[in-house]
Amino acid sequence: MAAVLTLANQLTLLRMLLIPVFAILLIYGHVGWALAVFVVAAVTDLLDGFIARRSGQPTTLGAWLDPAADKLLMLTMFVVLTLPLPHLMHRIPLWLTVVVFSRDLGIVLTVAIVNLALGPRTFYPSVWGKLATGTFAVTGVVTLLFNQLARPSAVPALLQNASLVIAIVSALHYVFTARKPQHAK
Repeated sequence: MAAVLTLANQLTLLRMLLIPVFAILLIYGHVGWALAVFVVAAVTDLLDGFIARRSGQPTTLGAWLDPAADKLLMLTMFVVLTLPLPHLMHRIPLWLTVVVFSRDLGIVLTVAIVNLALGPRTFYPSVWGKLATGTFAVTGVVTLLFNQLARPSAVPALLQNASLVIAIVSALHYVFTARKPQHAK
């Protein structure tokens, strides 16, 4: 069991445990604390993969948990920041949340269908997927920050538009990549 619960996997599990904490804090108006928890969760995303590679301990569990934790964190952030909460000056538009959710659902379904139809295949993270996750995280941090500051700004809307573009580009990249044979990296 110790080989499965590596430090990297423990960080991924911590990120998953922080997701409801983040959502509850934000829903109940503790924007500063929600921002802090979101940043900690995002940092665990940076650290878990680095630690797994550095220690030479990548695991199958980590390969499944890490992207699931990423998607859950980002989707939770998008959904909660879309809610019409009275203490939020800056919200994420519903259309963007729908696009990001649809992208992630499409990726999960594509992976499942390809694996069922063609047998087990490994889908490695692409630079576009990593860029999308990073853009989504920055969009969340900046939106939370300007809510905490209670200051009007065009910056969250600018990042929301960047999130839209990268969501579409990365989704198209995943669709075209799923059609190609996978090679070990």
